[in-house]
Amino acid sequence: MNGVPSSWARGRSLLLALPLLLALVVFTVWTASEGGYPASVWYPGAVFLLGLLVVTIAALPLRFAELPRSTRTAIVAFAAFTTWSYLSITWADDPGEAWNGANRTLLYAVVFALFALWPRRSGTAAAVLGAWTLAVMAVGFVTLAGLARSATPLDLFVDGRLGEPAGYPNAAAAAWSMALWPAVVLAGRREVAWWLRGVFGGSAVLLAELAVLGQSRGAVIAAGICLVLVFTLFPGRVRTFAVALPIGAAIALATPDVLDVRSSVGSRHGVAAAIDAATSATMLFALLAAIVVTLGALLDSRSEPSPSTARAVHRAIGAAGLLGAAGLVAAAVIAFGSPIDRLADGWDSFRQGYATSDPEQSRFASGLGSNRYDFYRVSLMLFEDHPVLGVGADNFAQDYLVMGRSAETPRYPHSLELRTLAQTGIVGAALLALALGAAALAVARATRRAPPFGGVVAGAAAMAFAYWAVHGSADWFWEFAGLGAPAFAMLGLACAIAPPMPVGKVDRGRWRARLTAVALVVAVPALAASLIAPWLAERHVKRAVRVWRHNPAEAFGRLEKAAALNPLSARPASISGSIALRLGDSDRAERDFGRVLARVPRDAYAMLELGAIASSRGRRARARKLLAEALERNPRDPVTRGAYERAVAGERIDVAALNRAIFEQASRIGR
Repeated sequence: MNGVPSSWARGRSLLLALPLLLALVVFTVWTASEGGYPASVWYPGAVFLLGLLVVTIAALPLRFAELPRSTRTAIVAFAAFTTWSYLSITWADDPGEAWNGANRTLLYAVVFALFALWPRRSGTAAAVLGAWTLAVMAVGFVTLAGLARSATPLDLFVDGRLGEPAGYPNAAAAAWSMALWPAVVLAGRREVAWWLRGVFGGSAVLLAELAVLGQSRGAVIAAGICLVLVFTLFPGRVRTFAVALPIGAAIALATPDVLDVRSSVGSRHGVAAAIDAATSATMLFALLAAIVVTLGALLDSRSEPSPSTARAVHRAIGAAGLLGAAGLVAAAVIAFGSPIDRLADGWDSFRQGYATSDPEQSRFASGLGSNRYDFYRVSLMLFEDHPVLGVGADNFAQDYLVMGRSAETPRYPHSLELRTLAQTGIVGAALLALALGAAALAVARATRRAPPFGGVVAGAAAMAFAYWAVHGSADWFWEFAGLGAPAFAMLGLACAIAPPMPVGKVDRGRWRARLTAVALVVAVPALAASLIAPWLAERHVKRAVRVWRHNPAEAFGRLEKAAALNPLSARPASISGSIALRLGDSDRAERDFGRVLARVPRDAYAMLELGAIASSRGRRARARKLLAEALERNPRDPVTRGAYERAVAGERIDVAALNRAIFEQASRIGR
């Protein structure tokens, strides 16, 4: 009899884990497919995950009232934040972008709920966490092997920084770094099979060196903060530190060869040799770390130290940690000087923007210069102008064109906090803060009250989210589903480890179950349609872009279907107008760009094209008016300024030449 409940509990845990494992497959595909950034990549996955949540709720008993109060609060607050994001469509200047932003928020809420709604046993949660970590490692291994085999390895780099598979170096570095922390923690646990601990140890080295290849300064800062969190807030720190020693040593030994890649980018032959050296060093030291960790795990699994020995080992490791930290601080002071001076220099470089970079210099030593200071300045101005409601989810690009000072044209604020404040206002910021704060309390409950191994797993899963949140405070990671979805999934997993509420304190009223069922029946079809319509529209757009040269009729037909499926977006009409111009159909282009302005009245590109068309047809007054508005909406654009000056001078604008200039400028700027 005693074995029956245990067997049933294990079987139920495996059944509950199946939806999570299916979700991990989606995350892995996103990681390998441009970080899940393109709409054509993340929308189908979001539809699948929504369906997976609904099926799981229907198939498995859901006792929402038994969840810890903090977990329930987090789920409800996240749902409210999602609802508020959808409401922001009604006041956004670009409702199509706001719809995409709200749908992405829905995705994260669905993922968090899928991982948090059902309590998890420690072993099951560890299996899910480990499976995700190893899946990311597998993508990393394939990326590194592909880099070594590539005949044109520079195609995988952006300014000497590895950008694949995300297409953006910072996002790629974040993907590896998020999985690094669970790998280190799991490598140090006796509850994990000894051979698997070695795999996690080697994976940590591989992931760390891939992150170094990305040369992300934000990743370094976030890693330092996460290192402090690991050893101050979460249990199992002694074991984690013990296994971190050989892993850290392997990382330190491999890093010099990895850093040499960027300095060799100027030479095609030299970069090939540098990449070979970097991949060889990474593989070698990852293997050595795996061997060392495996041997230590094997010894650890065969002998249980006495309490006195364990205390002595703990003291020795603690002393080694203090000495190591002191040594690192001393080395940093010797190498970089006063930390106060370095902070002052970093702030100055951050405010001044990009400095002239030496291609042979590591990006880690080039200061903090970028245009983020200007992005943040504009975000705060938007928040000051719209403090309660915000400007609408994912609405930033048009305002930055007007208010920004840099030559960049960012679509997003490059900060999780400022994105929330500027785009959803105080209301949205309060709801998201409540959701994350409640989730943090649930994680704290898990680390304190769950069984020891469960507390460690909860802390390791939470570290994946913590890294995403810290690094995402200075980058646009919210828009990468391959980063945001795993982050919220791991946060939900950590919450699910928290012990449920005592049964005697639970209100099991039937009205709650009925209310939940009614809400699902009403909401799910609408939410599914909200995801499916933009996805199908994007499929039509991508097909139109592929076929317009040899089949214009099909292209225009597909763009009309896309506009019907996604009536809030100006993108189909904008692409249709651009194609029409390239085919010499100015009448159609004029109609299409007029439709763009009907949806997004501040669209500078549509104004520019309409002004150019008017000028080419001799309508000087209309051309000057439209081009003046275009310049007002995009005052730093040299192409727009040149077109306006020609119109004022009475010259006719060559539309084809104008579009060639736009294309060349876009090619220089890149993604």
